[in-house]
Amino acid sequence: MTAKISYDDVEVGTELPAQSFPVTRATLVQYAGASGDFNPIHWNEKFAKEVGLPDVIAHGMFTMAEAARVVTDWAGDPAAVAEYGVRFTKPVVVPNDDEGAVIEVSGKVAAKLDDEARTVRVDLTATSAGQKVLGMSRAVVRLA
Repeated sequence: MTAKISYDDVEVGTELPAQSFPVTRATLVQYAGASGDFNPIHWNEKFAKEVGLPDVIAHGMFTMAEAARVVTDWAGDPAAVAEYGVRFTKPVVVPNDDEGAVIEVSGKVAAKLDDEARTVRVDLTATSAGQKVLGMSRAVVRLA
């Protein structure tokens, strides 16, 4: 299956709509239940601090998935993402308050890779609290 965006209508430099994703402690508990990842660094403040973290942190795969949503929402079809990878650079710290944290994600088409396969590379930037939380965040997307 391919995206609903046309390869012919996309240029290098095309910006994807930026999105913000709120994360609370409740979000982390829900994700832990869905993923089966109950590591206490994601829900136990005392434990997180004992192992050297500033506070409870979001699951890396949760952060990665939220960033990918920017691509799948833009493409209009999650199956259009042929490849996706990131490097985790900083954790998303989630304080125990009514606000939590926010993951801010933006992206742009960095290259047209293959005219025949109609693929582009999208580079993403993900930050939280003003710090980059994902590095080398890239997706290869098959367009219509």
